[in-house]
Amino acid sequence: MPIEVRKPGLSTTVQDTGRNGYYDVGIPPSGALDQFSLTTANLLVGNAPDAAALECVYMGPELHFTEDAVVAVTGAELPPRVNGEERPRWEAFAVSAGDTLDFGFVKGGARAYVAVGGGVDVPVVLGSRSTYGLGALGGVEGRPLVAGDVLPVGAGSGGAGRSVPEELRPALSKEVEVRVVMGLYDHVLSPEGRERFLKTTWTLTPVADRVGFRYKGGELQTVDRTPPFGAGQDPSNIVDAPYPIGSIQVPGGVEPIILHRDAVSGGGYMMIATVISGDLDVVAQSAPNTQTRFVEVSLDDALAARRDYKARGRRVAELLA
Repeated sequence: MPIEVRKPGLSTTVQDTGRNGYYDVGIPPSGALDQFSLTTANLLVGNAPDAAALECVYMGPELHFTEDAVVAVTGAELPPRVNGEERPRWEAFAVSAGDTLDFGFVKGGARAYVAVGGGVDVPVVLGSRSTYGLGALGGVEGRPLVAGDVLPVGAGSGGAGRSVPEELRPALSKEVEVRVVMGLYDHVLSPEGRERFLKTTWTLTPVADRVGFRYKGGELQTVDRTPPFGAGQDPSNIVDAPYPIGSIQVPGGVEPIILHRDAVSGGGYMMIATVISGDLDVVAQSAPNTQTRFVEVSLDDALAARRDYKARGRRVAELLA
């Protein structure tokens, strides 16, 4: 049951829950930036939560269906339309052979997820169908979709009508709080710099993609020190170290950058904090100009937040079973 891509949208890629186990050799996990929205879209159409779907950034594609299908759209407030008639988000709906699915203008958030019953059946590369653009791996030829692409779809068994209650859908806001665990190199910041990082309301710049999200809003002072030999002369330089997903760098002490799921695995900039796993979806749904405050939490708080995040996912799975 192939789907024909008539218009690709701004940047639409095939993603699943990620390519784990290769970060130590420089291949990032990739996968959906908003994991909750992807897995929920799959559950709505009767797929396994880790099936491949489409991640659409700011603008949706135009897709022509050659056979009947069941579709669900989650994540950003990007209204789906079938033959020009709007369909609900966070709910599975039927599409008939010959129908065209497209989207209205985005009203909130940044990334929408389109799941089709049976999943997007592109080849598995290193254990995942996810697109890693910088490495040209996975998805459709390792790149975003282009007009003329044909997407194979597996056999599906789900039906239309399943929906997610409003209280379980994530909020989409232009003002967000992102919880972080400070370190490993926050000691390079001066006390004033550390305080400013946590008290500043940062603005997300247009530089916000699968690799990283760059913010502006102030300058962070560092302590007087001589950078390590060979590390470079930028005040934020360190001896090369591994980067966890969600780590926050501040090159030159000016613009914090949150590294996301397509980021490099290491380098020579200090990591002053790391976004907790439960809030990476919040970052993913931040559009340019989103006002962001970083809130320090303890490791115990971060683990509790992860448990809550997973519990919400289990509740959705139980409701849609």
